[in-house]
Amino acid sequence: MEAELKKFLSQRTKKYITDKDRVSSAVLIPMYKNDGQYHIVFIKRTMTVKTHQGQISFPGGMREKADESLRDTALREAEEEIGLSPKDVNILGELDDEITTTSNYIVTPFIATIPWPYRLVANKDEVAKIISVPLAALQDENCRQPETERLNGEKVESFAYYYQGTRIWGATARILNKLLGIIAKIPV
Repeated sequence: MEAELKKFLSQRTKKYITDKDRVSSAVLIPMYKNDGQYHIVFIKRTMTVKTHQGQISFPGGMREKADESLRDTALREAEEEIGLSPKDVNILGELDDEITTTSNYIVTPFIATIPWPYRLVANKDEVAKIISVPLAALQDENCRQPETERLNGEKVESFAYYYQGTRIWGATARILNKLLGIIAKIPV
């Protein structure tokens, strides 16, 4: 699937969001294969981080001046948050930019594969827990449930993914939904 996903991503036109009033950020979507099954790595943020306290997200954060690109941001943040060395990351491509509804970010997601087994280590200041979810569980139609969110003060129809008591919502759910939609188009 990795080669097919990389090829598909390279052939599509990425949708960029430009808004000088929003903060540029990036996330890494680490995927690994274990016993023939793909898994996606998420984090649960601590209650002490500046934004998105207690939420489920992908490793990532705000672009810093030292980052040459948003790709560098995603790799730096993944190393800081879960101990994932950039040399062990195989970037497959980018998804469309996404905005957050509870903060003021534009998020650029990078899909990557990582070797497995791998010793991921949570940065206790930022990450309460590292969560690994099988791709097949996320693809199950019962995993995605309708919800509402607030965008610019107005309620909008949305959805969340549920897995073993974990609720994945907001920008993370929208990014995940785009990824799952792309994976569904790839011939197996």
